[in-house]
Amino acid sequence: MESLGSRIKQLRLRAKLNKAALARKVGVSDVTISYWESGAIKQIGHERLVALADALDCSLATLLEGDSAPQLLTLSHTGPLPWEQVQATTITVPHHLPLKIDWKAPCVMATPDKDTDFSPVASGDLLLLGPTHVFHKAGHYLIQRDDRFVIEHFAKAPSDTSIHAVLLAHWCPA
Repeated sequence: MESLGSRIKQLRLRAKLNKAALARKVGVSDVTISYWESGAIKQIGHERLVALADALDCSLATLLEGDSAPQLLTLSHTGPLPWEQVQATTITVPHHLPLKIDWKAPCVMATPDKDTDFSPVASGDLLLLGPTHVFHKAGHYLIQRDDRFVIEHFAKAPSDTSIHAVLLAHWCPA
């Protein structure tokens, strides 16, 4: 399995960027780029991962999973959930990706379908969803209300709501 560091280097070379040029685009030092590529720094924050993907002109899925990254699934208010779609491929959360919830089960990357409103998530955002019917801790959950899927924040376990997934991570385009 290819490491994140080697993927960063491969994508940097594919983009025809030297370390200094990539560092300027991401807003870090070229030494930091070297540490990322060598694996000396294994955990990279969400904002830096999004900036890296943008600077390398690739999707966040490609940065995290490589060229064999699964097709980006869409989230809509009705119809099959992303992990139920024909082209669905689950992933295991990469160990270098810090999440608010300790998640060991498979999950999916998805984006809201066009012309949908999943506030606080906007169209074009990238979501990491953990399919579950269980409340884990305070956070945003994908639930069903009146035959429509919506995302709502819960501070404690809801008693009258069917949970379908927990929002593990949320990235907004720059």
